[in-house]
Amino acid sequence: MASTSTSSLMASKTVISKTALFSSLPGIVSRSFLTFAPASPSVKPLRIRSSNVTKFDEVTNSLDEDMDQIRRLQNGSDVRGVALEGEKGRTVDLTPAAVEAIAESFGEWVAATESNGNGVIKISLGRDPRVSGGKLSTAVFAGLARAGCLAFDMGLATTPACFMSTLLSPFEYDASIMMTASHLPYTRNGLKFFTKRGGLTSPEVEKICDLAARKYATRQTKVSTLIRTRPQQVDFMSAYSKHLREIIKERINHPEHYDTPLKGFQIVVNAGNGSGGFFTWDVLDKLGADTFGSLYLNPDGMFPNHIPNPENKIAMQHTRAAVLENSADLGVVFDTDVDRSGVVDNKGNPINGDKLIALMSAIVLKEHPGSTVVTDARTSMGLTRFITERGGRHCLYRVGYRNVIDKGVELNKDGIETHLMMETSGHGAVKENHFLDDGAYMVVKIIIEMVRMRLAGSNEGIGSLIEDLEEPLEAVELRLNILSEPRDAKAKGIEAIETFRQYIEEGKLKGWELGTCGDCWVTEGCLVDSNDHPSAIDAHMYRVRVSDEESGEEYGWVHMRQSIHNPNIALNMQSMLPGGCLSMTRVFRDQFLEASGVARFLDISDFDNYIGGQS
Repeated sequence: MASTSTSSLMASKTVISKTALFSSLPGIVSRSFLTFAPASPSVKPLRIRSSNVTKFDEVTNSLDEDMDQIRRLQNGSDVRGVALEGEKGRTVDLTPAAVEAIAESFGEWVAATESNGNGVIKISLGRDPRVSGGKLSTAVFAGLARAGCLAFDMGLATTPACFMSTLLSPFEYDASIMMTASHLPYTRNGLKFFTKRGGLTSPEVEKICDLAARKYATRQTKVSTLIRTRPQQVDFMSAYSKHLREIIKERINHPEHYDTPLKGFQIVVNAGNGSGGFFTWDVLDKLGADTFGSLYLNPDGMFPNHIPNPENKIAMQHTRAAVLENSADLGVVFDTDVDRSGVVDNKGNPINGDKLIALMSAIVLKEHPGSTVVTDARTSMGLTRFITERGGRHCLYRVGYRNVIDKGVELNKDGIETHLMMETSGHGAVKENHFLDDGAYMVVKIIIEMVRMRLAGSNEGIGSLIEDLEEPLEAVELRLNILSEPRDAKAKGIEAIETFRQYIEEGKLKGWELGTCGDCWVTEGCLVDSNDHPSAIDAHMYRVRVSDEESGEEYGWVHMRQSIHNPNIALNMQSMLPGGCLSMTRVFRDQFLEASGVARFLDISDFDNYIGGQS
């Protein structure tokens, strides 16, 4: 009897919940749609009028799909989606209605978690030059107004500047949003979120998207046309540029011309038609540098020349050509929102990926001997040797710039001095700059070191600092598309990766062993974050050491990870022996993908094509 009563109560709670949710959908469900009976031993089963059963199911399915649409926009610690038509096989999902709901939820979240009781919450918005930015900015302002926040429009800005707008006086906003999709095509856009503590974590963004999903699902899909309080336009980029100039002047402390310490240096900037042009005319030019030969400084949201991305080969080729043609001392490449950068030395050598991490490590370890450097787990064995030979410690951690930066913050809290955190994509942060991944600040540190070298009598250029970096003989990245419905892709990816871990632990792949930090001075195997307070996992991944079966000598590694951005799995490999990547690919395909059965829901054509092309 007791169980019958409990079941009835649970059923009543469930239906009441859905009634409350549906009540805001006009014309869909009336208050008399459901009938309730008192919870008692003689209660009759809950009855739903049969004429409305089909309609009820349709509304439920539609509601679930609307909520899933918002949740799928989460991209780790960011929000990203398709904002314009034009991508084959992709529909627009980052709509003004979705952006309004997310912005409103962010405003409410800030008010609940970051408010210090000083009145109305103030939030700034910056954006890159994407053509969808204007329309979506209106949606952000509408959402913030719904949440009762005051909005401040920074216009064209950079991601690091948005964070700094929460700290620099007299602005000091409670929070900030940057509208950007980084290096992705012009059809995409997205949102990055900041408070005075820094960028939001993946779990925090997940909470905001959950709040937004409920709002979006129970609302007509249109954006508010009336904003009660118009956003105030502010010129923060001038203040941010001055902040960077002062850092350069103070740290170079030029003995002859303090205010123009870059006089006599030619520096070429490639902004890729993104937000980085300010660095040329508002930082370098005002410090006396010759910036003739700089490329694509004017913002253009269609990105007509190349993808603004320091990892992009065309971007690096254009910059290299400009450096050599103008005999420049340095070339600089920014991504769209300037949270990443790469450089080209005076000999035309591109410096990105492991090379950029090595360069920043050399600079930081001069300033902070013995410091720890945190990177993602795709870096080379040669980089580890480069760091340790300079007295540093190398912590390999999860892929994802937010993961890498947060690990550095955690290590410092644990008393382990960590001054540099950098991912191979170019996202890099230093402790002295609020643990902020700022591409312009990274270039500032490189420029300061370049000038100091010249003042000390060296004309070798910045590239001389990494001449002894040993590079892998082979490096390959392959992709496995997940063959499933979008909502099931994450679970399928986790299944494949955890099966891979199990295969390695059971010794089914001879000479393959799960990687750890070796003689670890942080935790035992920080790749899996085995401390007392492990960070939430936003994507599953493992790195495996691969050794020769006969000699036992390690010659390469394999890193398998779930993509945060897309429904696929990435496999990165490096080898110090010729043919090593081909050998590892064959073992991975034949002895794991096929043998384990996970190939049934993965597209392995990338592997077949690579093996066929190398054979």
